[in-house]
This record gives sequence, C-alpha cells and structure tokens, in this order.
Amino acid sequence: MTSSLTRGLAEALIEVLWFIDGCEDEQMDQDDAVKVMEGAAHMLGALPSGQRQELIDLVGEMADAERDPARREFLEAFPESFGFDNVP
Repeated sequence: MTSSLTRGLAEALIEVLWFIDGCEDEQMDQDDAVKVMEGAAHMLGALPSGQRQELIDLVGEMADAERDPARREFLEAFPESFGFDNVP
C-alpha cells in the first residue's frame, strides 16, 4: 500500500516534470529543462526496483484517471521516457 506522503510526492514530481516538459523556450531555457529531466531520470533510475515499480503503478493510476489527453499521453509514456520500461 502506498502512503499518502509517497503518493503526494509522486504527484508533485510528475506535476513539475509535466510543466518542464511543456515549457517553451521563452518560459525556460531548453538546456536547463533537459538537465532537470535527465537529472530526475537518473535519480529515479537509482531507486530500488520495488520503489520504481511502486512509482510506475502510481503513474499508471494517474494516467487512468487523467482527462486531459496530452497529460494522459505524458503519464502513459512516463515509464519508458524515464527508463522504467525494463524494471525487473
């Protein structure tokens, strides 16, 4: 079972990454955006496999509940985009 803190932190992280992913050049320097996204992917990739799977499950639940098609697509692609598609 996922704690409310874990869920809240996962949702906050996804919200930040969704914002960065959608930023235009005038909103955020694209080199900085890439650095943040790559840094997040690296940190998330270093999680133990059980925690990575928990995050994948949470993101899947978020995608299922999402009404915005673009955000749903982002959520559905999240595991592969962040290298979680090969979780043991």
